[in-house]
Parts: sequence; structure tokens; C-alpha cells
Amino acid sequence: MTGTGSIGRRLTLLLAGVAALLSLLSWAMVNGLAKQAAERTQDNVLAASATTIAETLRSEQGEVRLELPYSAFSMLGAIGEDRVFYRVTAGDQMLTGYEDLPLPSDPPSQGQVVFDTAQFSGEAIRMASVSRVIFAGVQAVPVTVTMAQTRNGVSAITSDLSQLAAFLSVMFFLVAVAMSAFAAQTSLKPLNEIAAAVARRGPSDLRPLRREAPTELAPLMTSLNRLMDRLGQSIRRSEDFIAEAAHRVRTPLATVRAQAEVALRTTDDDAEKQRLRRIIRAVDESSRSAGQLLDHATVAYRAEDLSRHPTDLADIARKTVDGLEPTAAMKDIYIKLDTTPATVSGDAVLLENAFRNVLDNAIKYSPEDTTVTVRVFVENGYARAAVVDEGPGLGDGPAENLTERFRRGRNTEGIVGSGLGLTIASDVLRAHGGHLDLGQPTKGKGACVTLVLPSS
Repeated sequence: MTGTGSIGRRLTLLLAGVAALLSLLSWAMVNGLAKQAAERTQDNVLAASATTIAETLRSEQGEVRLELPYSAFSMLGAIGEDRVFYRVTAGDQMLTGYEDLPLPSDPPSQGQVVFDTAQFSGEAIRMASVSRVIFAGVQAVPVTVTMAQTRNGVSAITSDLSQLAAFLSVMFFLVAVAMSAFAAQTSLKPLNEIAAAVARRGPSDLRPLRREAPTELAPLMTSLNRLMDRLGQSIRRSEDFIAEAAHRVRTPLATVRAQAEVALRTTDDDAEKQRLRRIIRAVDESSRSAGQLLDHATVAYRAEDLSRHPTDLADIARKTVDGLEPTAAMKDIYIKLDTTPATVSGDAVLLENAFRNVLDNAIKYSPEDTTVTVRVFVENGYARAAVVDEGPGLGDGPAENLTERFRRGRNTEGIVGSGLGLTIASDVLRAHGGHLDLGQPTKGKGACVTLVLPSS
């Protein structure tokens, strides 16, 4: 499966990109507003200073007089350490100030303040000019007051505010990234919960998911439930087919075996007898495999909807031993039964099926004129049914591998078998919360297979 990266990581990076863009926009906006505010503050102070000087103009003996107020310059000092320039003209006559100070590009009208930016003494300055009419005798004299100041203070204020805005933008970005990661994780939590709920299920648990989920995940849950329903139907059809096939195969095989036995009794040709024995052996192997396939299908079907009732494992052992004693007697095998009450909660049909397969294996692999011991007891809160034989044992490989389907030990060549007996027993015990314990007897050779179930 090709990976496309983490959804949470992609969502976090996307939200982080949005946060970065918003941080840049906020920095640009704050920087622009700070610059405008600083320039507007300087303009207001320059206008107030020029107006203050203009208000001190007066006429004495037909001439325009001026006393520069200290407050006009003290206001400009609040802006910063900038240099201040001024000029006052009455008509074409220079009253005071810097004569080479640039004139405003648009002369102000009466009572109007005009702002302008220019270069003076190699520095950028901001100028505010205001005009007033003074009557000197009978003559109206227009007086223009121009105040100018360098822009270093405004630039310093703007730079400080810009750095502060940049710091706040970076902090906003970091907080936004952290919140984006948290939001992505929180948003994906329902999806992770659904994945965990599916992962906790067993391989045969195909029930529909019934849990609350966001609206966006509803199509996913609907599709997943439909998929599990189709998969369940497919599995049931396969199990039904296997069960039906095994059932239909066993009847004609029994007929073939009976006919082969009749032919074996009526022929005197040794070669023909050998062929008939091989036919009977093959029929037995096929019949056994078909029977165990049917048992396996039954286990798989009933394990999905396990019926639990108090069941005495000792009763199951006695019934199974009674049913297999004729088979054991054909090989002169004696089944020794030693039981004590051991109640478990489970499906009696499945438990009997598991025990029958284990005991049948013991009888099949045991040599003639031997003993198979069956013990049922309770130990450490678990009910145990141990089947001990005197056969070739479990082989040299790992014993756990023998519970896999169609897996048989290397020391079983020449013995009819399908490799499903221990698989069926292991599946039944696992469905009941137990396990199959494979080992060797404490004394002598052979195998010791123990069914372990929680005692109730």
C-alpha cells in the first residue's frame, strides 16, 4: 500500500501555513498602522506648534511683531531627539527663522494647515505651514509660519513598533501551530477511536460498528459496515459449501470402502489384496479429512455466536471415551479414565468436538497394545483435560506449529491424518478463552495434550 503521509501532519502543516500567512498580514497591518500613527502624531504636533506661534503674532506701531513661545518648541521635543527648524514670513519679509528652509509646495490659505515633506541640510524633514492675516495699521499683511522637524524620531518609533509587532506575530504563529496540532489531533480522535475499535475485534467478529461519530465519518462507517456484512456473508457461504461438500463426500466414500472390503475378502491374489488395502487406506484418509473439514466448518460457524452454559468437562470426557472405545479396542488400546468434576462455561458441542479430535489423535498415533490416559482435574482456577499416549510424540519441531491447519509432525509418515485435529481443538479453546497445551509425559515417551479452560 502506498503511503500518502499522516493526515494529522498534513492538517497541522496546512493550519500552520494559514497561521504564518495571518502572522505576516498582521505584522504588515500593525507596521503600517504604527507608521501612520507616528506620522499623524508628528503632523499634529507640528500643526499645534505652528498654530501656537501664529497666535502670538501682533501688530505694533504699524509693524508685525512676534515673540516665539517656548511651548511651541517643547511640544516638538516630545517626539524625540529630532532637529527643529522654523521660519516666519510677513508678506515678502523674513521675520525670523531659517531663511533657506524650503517653501511649502502648496501655500496655505487663511487658517489652513498644509503638510509637506522635503529635504533640508541633507535630512528628510516634515513641515507644517499655517497662514494668518495681521493688520499693520490699515494694511493687511499675510503671515506664514512654517515648522519643520527631522524624521529620525518617527523612524525610531516606527522601528520599535515594527519589532514589537514582529515579536507578537512570531508568538502568535507559535501558539497557532501548537493549537493547530492540538486541533488536528482532537479532530482525528474519532477516526482513531474507530480504528482502535476495529483493531480490538477478533478475526471472526464482523458485527456492524455501533458508535457515535462525526457526520463526516458517517459515510466511512456505513461503507465499513457494508463491507463487513458482505464479508460475513461470503464466509458463511464458504463454510456452508465446505460443510455440504464434506457431508456429501463422506457417503460415497463409505460405499467405496464397503465394496473394497468385500472385494478384499473374496480375492486370493496377493497383489490384488495389496491394491485393495491401499484403496481402503486412501478412502479412510479422505473420509477422515472430509469429517474434520466438516468439524472445522462447524467450529468456525458456532464460534462466532458462542453459546455458553455450565458444562462439566468430566462428563464430556466420559461420553467421548465411550464413543471411541470401539476404535481403540481394534488396536488393543486401553483408555484409562481418571476424572474429577470440572465445570466450565461454554458450548458443549464445540468442547466435545475438541476433546474427540484430541483423543482420536492419541488413539490413531498410539501403537497397538498400549494405554491412553485421560485425566480431568482443576488446577489454579483452570479446568484441565489431559490426554497422554505412548505414541511417537510431537516430533522435533516447535509444538505450537502443530495447531496450524494441515500441519503434521515429521514422525507421522505412514499414518492417515489431515492435520486438522489439533487446529480444531485449538480454535475451540481460544473461542472459550482457553488454550491447548502441547508437551511430553513426565515419564516415558509419547505426547501429552491438555485442554485448558477457565473454571467456573
